[in-house]
Amino acid sequence: MRLHDDAEAVAEQVFAALADPSRRALLASLAAEGPSTATDLATRLPISRQAIAKHLGLLADAGLVTAEPGERRRVRYRLRSAPMQVAQQFLAALARDWDGPLAALKEHLENRGDPR
Repeated sequence: MRLHDDAEAVAEQVFAALADPSRRALLASLAAEGPSTATDLATRLPISRQAIAKHLGLLADAGLVTAEPGERRRVRYRLRSAPMQVAQQFLAALARDWDGPLAALKEHLENRGDPR
């Protein structure tokens, strides 16, 4: 598997994880409040603790959060930025690939004149 394929696979997992508004809310809460337990997140968000645990598992599978042991066997979740950076780089490369064809289309449309 080439490096590009690996980056594309990571980006795909990130995009799938970000597709759900509850998971985006969890990530936003972790970004604002720092590492938190599922119980902490349940007190801040209108999502059940069970749903939060499920979403955190999916976010962990995508590499966007990591679980760390905390005090009294409580697991704290912390953001991981590396997968998001890979997804951003993937989007930037995709945008660069589109810049040339879009510029050519714009030039073509501007230069074809008024058909009236």
